Amino acid sequence: MDTVTLLTVVVLAVFVGFEVVSKVTSKLHTPLMSGANAIHGIILVGAVIVAGQADGPWLLAVALLAVVLATANLVGGFVVTDRMLEMFGPRRPGPKDAGPPAAAPGPDSAPGTETGTAPAGEVRP
Repeated sequence: MDTVTLLTVVVLAVFVGFEVVSKVTSKLHTPLMSGANAIHGIILVGAVIVAGQADGPWLLAVALLAVVLATANLVGGFVVTDRMLEMFGPRRPGPKDAGPPAAAPGPDSAPGTETGTAPAGEVRP
C-alpha cells in the first residue's frame, strides 16, 4: 500500500472510533475500557515485533517510542478501569465517615463539676 492509502485508513479509523465512542452511554464505559485494554495489549505486541525487526536507527527509535507509549496506554487503561470499577463497589468507611475524634477526658471534665464541659445537648448554669 502506498502512503496516501495508509493515511486515509488512519484518518477514517479516527473518525469512526470517535463516533462510536461518543455514542456510548456512561454505564457502558467500563466494559468499553476493558475491551480497549485488550486491543492495546495487541498493539503492544505489534510494537515489540516491529522493534525487533527494525533495520535502521530511526526506525528502531520510533518503534521503541511506540513500545513505550503502548505500555503507558495499556497500564493507564487498567488503572482507569480499576478506579471506575471501585465507584460501583461497596463503600468503604474513610476518614470523612469517621467523624471528629473524641476528646480525652481530663480530671476537670467529669459531669457535675463546675469547671468541666457539659455533655452534648446539656446547658449548665
